[in-house]
Amino acid sequence: MSFDGDEEILQDFLVEAGEILELLSEQLVDLEQNPDDSNLLNAIFRGFHTVKGGAGFLQLDALVNCCHSAENVFDTLRNHKRKVTSELMDVVLETLDNVNAMFEEVRQSEALTPAPQELIDRLDQLALPEGEVAVHSAVPDTAPTSADQGDITDDEFEQLLDALNGDEPAPAAASETSADSPVASGNGDINDDEFEALLDQLHGKGKFAGAPAAAKETAAEASSAQPANISDDEFEALLDQLHGKGGRPTAAAAAASAAPASVKKPEAAKVSAAAKASAEPAPAKAPPRDAAPAAPETSVRVDTKRLDDIMNMVGELVLVRNRLQRLSDQSEDEQMHKAVANLDVVTTDLQAAVMQTRMQPIKKVFGRFPRVVRDLARSLKKEINLVMHGEDTDLDKNLVEALSDPLVHLVRNSVDHGIESPEERERAGKPRTGTITLSAEQEGDHILLLITDDGAGMNAEVLRRKAVEKGMYDQDGADRLTDQECYNLIFAAGFSTKDQISDVSGRGVGMDVVKTKISQLNGQLSVVSKLGEGSSIVIKVPLTLAIMPTLMIMLADQSFALPLVNVVEIFHLNLSKTNVVDGRECVVVRDKVFPLFHIKRWLIRGGAGNVEPENGHVVIVSMGTRQVGFVVDQLVGQEEVVIKPLGRGLLGTPGMAGATITGDGRIALIIDVPSLLQHYS
Repeated sequence: MSFDGDEEILQDFLVEAGEILELLSEQLVDLEQNPDDSNLLNAIFRGFHTVKGGAGFLQLDALVNCCHSAENVFDTLRNHKRKVTSELMDVVLETLDNVNAMFEEVRQSEALTPAPQELIDRLDQLALPEGEVAVHSAVPDTAPTSADQGDITDDEFEQLLDALNGDEPAPAAASETSADSPVASGNGDINDDEFEALLDQLHGKGKFAGAPAAAKETAAEASSAQPANISDDEFEALLDQLHGKGGRPTAAAAAASAAPASVKKPEAAKVSAAAKASAEPAPAKAPPRDAAPAAPETSVRVDTKRLDDIMNMVGELVLVRNRLQRLSDQSEDEQMHKAVANLDVVTTDLQAAVMQTRMQPIKKVFGRFPRVVRDLARSLKKEINLVMHGEDTDLDKNLVEALSDPLVHLVRNSVDHGIESPEERERAGKPRTGTITLSAEQEGDHILLLITDDGAGMNAEVLRRKAVEKGMYDQDGADRLTDQECYNLIFAAGFSTKDQISDVSGRGVGMDVVKTKISQLNGQLSVVSKLGEGSSIVIKVPLTLAIMPTLMIMLADQSFALPLVNVVEIFHLNLSKTNVVDGRECVVVRDKVFPLFHIKRWLIRGGAGNVEPENGHVVIVSMGTRQVGFVVDQLVGQEEVVIKPLGRGLLGTPGMAGATITGDGRIALIIDVPSLLQHYS
């Protein structure tokens, strides 16, 4: 920026404009479904106008020009001079992409890349009423193609003055005042005397009726009370007084009418007079003296680093509480038990309150999907309706950002693989328009995300055949796969049911990214599908990653923490009754086979040489779509822990997500289940 004082203004602009642009993406897709919604048209118009105003204040000319052209289009639409079409929306959405790109360049303090001139020209063409497209070519280039209703720029004002005085000598009144005026010196300004002379020329000496006499008194009173500003409503009222209700011309219309006939020049001059009047203090109204004071702000912007610091301190407090609870259990002092119980309640409430400050609605992620579905459906020539539920469900801001990419892949997969073409749906007796439902809900300390489509569903036989073709299984192994295991194949790296690679799918990468990312978030992934009726993908992730509920276990004399989100069930097992399948030890529980791993052999030095006991505790854990059993020596219980990063010397240790301090003051390592299995199994 040109000076340091702009930095705070710039940050405010980035926050406000960022929220508006996110909302515009949703509103534009909604508009295509509801083209006659006047409230939506006005909201989009105001959005572009607000971004343009902030960008203009910061002198971001490229951003101003792009928003101004888009704003003109919606001014035409909201005045019912043109209808919303898919082709128009393609141009507007492309404009929004350019605005977002320039906005990101502003965020990164980079030079702005202006929108292509071809795009601006198309916007200017769309800003014209449908019946006046042909007239546009005959209008001189000196006049803009459109203007805001009642809004006029400095350049347009100058053009109107030229139109007034360009074809004939300047009147005497004007020539007298112009002898020492800035206009004569060439800087393009007009002073008050020149403006008054222009009004006298138009209406006669002392006959200008643009503002009633009462307004002068009001203006004088207002000028002594506050700076002379004029609101949009006041300016609109002034134009109505000049030209009659709804009769004011746009700048383009005035300039066009001024060119062919001199009889139209006074009308153009009225617009210029109105434009100048908008800058004059005279018409300004004084606010009521008994006006209510402005409502106090109910929110403040806080740096996320400060929230993270507070969360870390609350985490330390949780550790201290756990320690005191353990000591209280060993004591018989009733007063100490009461004090620790009170501390537990206060700490829990404080933890919940601080976590709430870090929460964001998942709508921040959901908001991008209407545009994703709309663009992809048009490119694939499909008709799809996106339905979203639970957009106000809150979860940790870090999870909101982390879930963005996986959900995009899942939604794209539903559009490409799930929903059939309109012709195929009609042959199957379905409506031409398919439906994708995206929902979120809180379940305890977890969030459930559901992506459902009413498409063709998954064919287990096709999935088996593809698995054999790609060498993932031999024919016998593929035949033994259950339908559910076949559905889970879609998450395998390099697996795709598409025969040809396109820019949308076919490489077998997207769903593998989903599985990897959800596993990193200690989440679970499952698929439900019915051939001919559709598919559902269920994601379960914790509410927050800062404080984690865990199951504390013992291996020999060392404590470990298993994330509770991964734990499915726990049972006691006679280890002599296990089975061996394909060289791997397994256990059968309720007719389901689970691979069994003695993690003590992996994590405890010398653990592989120890004699295994006849009985042990088995913890069934889930990661992604897999479930396995871990044999542990002892179950300690459930405990909330704060994840602390490993030191530089231990960073990257396979199978370890971090460390924590237990209630008895010992250090426990937190097990990263996916990483542990990937490295050791």
